Amino acid sequence: MEETYLLNVEGVKKKILHGGQGELPKLQDGSKITFHFQTLKDDFERTVIDDSREAGIPMEIIVGKMFKLEIWETLLSSMRAGEVAEFWCDAIHTGMYALVSRGMRRIAEGRDPLEGQKHRCGMGNMFDYHSTGYDDLDELQRTPQPLIFIMELFRVEEPSAYKRDTWAMSKEEKLAAVPVLHREGNRLVLRKEFGQAAAKYQEAVICLRNLQAKEKPWEDGWLKLESLVTPLVLNYCQCQLELGEYYEVLEHTTELLQKHNDNAKAYFKRAKAHAAVWNEREAREDFQRVAHLDPSMAAAVKKELKQLGERMRKKHVEDRKRYQGLFQSPRGP
Repeated sequence: MEETYLLNVEGVKKKILHGGQGELPKLQDGSKITFHFQTLKDDFERTVIDDSREAGIPMEIIVGKMFKLEIWETLLSSMRAGEVAEFWCDAIHTGMYALVSRGMRRIAEGRDPLEGQKHRCGMGNMFDYHSTGYDDLDELQRTPQPLIFIMELFRVEEPSAYKRDTWAMSKEEKLAAVPVLHREGNRLVLRKEFGQAAAKYQEAVICLRNLQAKEKPWEDGWLKLESLVTPLVLNYCQCQLELGEYYEVLEHTTELLQKHNDNAKAYFKRAKAHAAVWNEREAREDFQRVAHLDPSMAAAVKKELKQLGERMRKKHVEDRKRYQGLFQSPRGP
């Protein structure tokens, strides 16, 4: 089947290469579109610029989440599931393609797509890049030109039909997800599945940190979110203690204490991590802070200090034996 016609968008032509099935999808904010695409130059050779099949996985975009090449949502909204179509797009729609392609290529290479990018609008970033790092994209950036997109639409999923990544959630969805993730983490801890529990706590923290980034530090909105972050970080650290990831605990508790230097639980977990990696002085200092900040934890601190002393004495005995054997003169035959 082949049909050529203009969409109701200036500077766009569409040719259906293979018909799809069903009705046209009703896109809404949060819908996930899964498709393969190929980008070609509008030259005699129809030079291929990008092909998602080479990466081995289809492309996914979330409607309404500020994907930099807005025309793609328009093109995909004209397709049915299973349809393959070719679109010619004038340069008025393709000026940002070099930046979009740069990001996709970096992801495929396992690199950070935002490496070197300043936190500015898309057009501002366009002028910040002296080079994209790819010769063919540099050419497109210098001289925007018409492009051809060949797309195969696989499916459109409504927001409620798939598990959404945290970055794709709205503010309300993130806030609603946090207590659910917290409860799931607690349930997994009871089952001693500490790795999975840590992942749940971490995902909840990411939701809240994303929201905090839009608030002014130390003002009411930021502080309210911070009060939700703190217990999640402590739960995450407890899981890491159980898993033996002591340096991970040291990193996160230290970061937490830089903001909240009166948090006895954070000092307690950091002290246990210091003790586990033989940092005796640091462990004792943190345990003493715990007893000072929260007298109700004095008994637990006393027990930990006793265990620390016993472990350190045992270690010193073993070290002495090891060094004595090392420096003894070898016996003759």
